[in-house]
Amino acid sequence: MNDVAEAGGPAPPGDPSGRRTVSVVIPTRDRAALLREALASVRKIEGPDLVLDIIVADNGSNDETPEVAREFGARLVRAVRPGAGAARNAGLRAATGEFVAFLDDDDVWLPGHLRPHLALLDQHPDFAGVVGQVANASPDLTSHGPFWPEDLPRDGELYRTFLSVYPQIGATVVRRAALGGQGMFDEALLGDQDWDWHLRLALRRRLGFVAVPCVLFRQRAGGSSDRLQWRRMAFTYRVLFTNLWRGGPRRFPGPIGLARIYLRIAGLYYSYFAESAAVGARTRSRGATIRALGGALVASPLHTGRDILRPSSLRRSFAWLL
Repeated sequence: MNDVAEAGGPAPPGDPSGRRTVSVVIPTRDRAALLREALASVRKIEGPDLVLDIIVADNGSNDETPEVAREFGARLVRAVRPGAGAARNAGLRAATGEFVAFLDDDDVWLPGHLRPHLALLDQHPDFAGVVGQVANASPDLTSHGPFWPEDLPRDGELYRTFLSVYPQIGATVVRRAALGGQGMFDEALLGDQDWDWHLRLALRRRLGFVAVPCVLFRQRAGGSSDRLQWRRMAFTYRVLFTNLWRGGPRRFPGPIGLARIYLRIAGLYYSYFAESAAVGARTRSRGATIRALGGALVASPLHTGRDILRPSSLRRSFAWLL
């Protein structure tokens, strides 16, 4: 079954005035209120020099998603398989712009996004895409941390860097023509398909970087997504080792480099479950605390052993159970 356009009319034709056209792919499911924020942030960037062809890739919503898409003049396409990868692929198949950008439905773009990317792509015709900076933000977007990555190599070779510096897809702009037949997302990956996509792209094409804040990356509250993190962990390691194999011996980061990558990933999952355990202890939920402590141990026995032996939130959570 093909993905079918549902709303917003046909794609805009090539602009005779020479304005740049960027297709913006936004996967979504049953988050109409958040989608409205995302779409508003995208439309604010549009101007006399830039046409944005917004494609909302719906993964089976039962809420007001079609109405919200129409409100912002977006086209709606239906993804017939579950998962963000399938939704992004539906959007990519519908894209007609010279460039393609992405945004998750719970994140927002910042006003400085897109134009610096396009300028760098004009300067470097050999670059297939450009990534920018992201900040982790609170659920209500009222506060955020520092923008990352602080810097990336400027020679276009980002594969090895992407093994340890996880790019956020909302800050990436690519030439649509550069994607070719290998530019689709792996729909079998129900987690980290965007990291896998970046790694595959970086293996075969050169990518640039602009130190420009582009996206507020909304974070889930601690303890709100334990089941999702459990499921994602297996996909994260699958993406890592599959792409290490794809890169071959020439691009292998070496034993020390691989150990650092593993510890970084393990530390990220450990930090989530340690925070979830602290939430369980604060809310006096023994079951939630026990499950989160188990998640921390599975994610990283090394981090768990370290923090259980010193003053830490994990140790306090464990002590509350005793």
